[in-house]
Amino acid sequence: MENIIILDHPLIQHKISMLRDKNTGTNEFRALIEEIAMLMGYEALRDLPLEDVEVETPIEACMTPMLAGKKLAVVPILRAGLGMVNGILSLVPSAKVGHIGLYRDEVTHEPHEYFCKLPSPIELRTIVVTDPMLATGGSAVAAIDFIKKHGGKHIKFMCIIAAPEGLERLHKAHPDIQIYVGHLDRCLNDAAYICPGLGDAGDRIFGTK
Repeated sequence: MENIIILDHPLIQHKISMLRDKNTGTNEFRALIEEIAMLMGYEALRDLPLEDVEVETPIEACMTPMLAGKKLAVVPILRAGLGMVNGILSLVPSAKVGHIGLYRDEVTHEPHEYFCKLPSPIELRTIVVTDPMLATGGSAVAAIDFIKKHGGKHIKFMCIIAAPEGLERLHKAHPDIQIYVGHLDRCLNDAAYICPGLGDAGDRIFGTK
């Protein structure tokens, strides 16, 4: 489907397999999430606009391309999305960082917002929304609804693992955004966890239960 990009790079796949392993500890898990986000960001940001600027090399002056305006915003969905931010910032250190806090109702599995802070002016920025897991898709849809309400237009969503149900729901709700996926898994279970997945990404990043 147009606007859904499954990243099949061998390095991404290898690192995702390490993430899945239940014996991978917090420190290594956190580092892997960051590395995968950087590799995915390299692909997701290939359409950032460039402009020619004059630079003096040791030989002569020349016009050479640099990022135009540096208007990138990274917006993690709290809390697991935070784990992916530094990977993208290592590529574009000038990016601004916003935050969207959502919690999931344990009965209905539907998201509720509890915090939102977006860089201004949001409408001029390329916005990368991060969340390691796209499960039911409820949180991602709600977060992007909110960003659009605040004026965000050029939006990309980046997740490391997606369930088909969540990917379909997000694409149906927001067909205009680009969705970058590290691996498309089999399905959701009755508790709305991705199978085979990797468990709770937030707990594994932050060492909580």
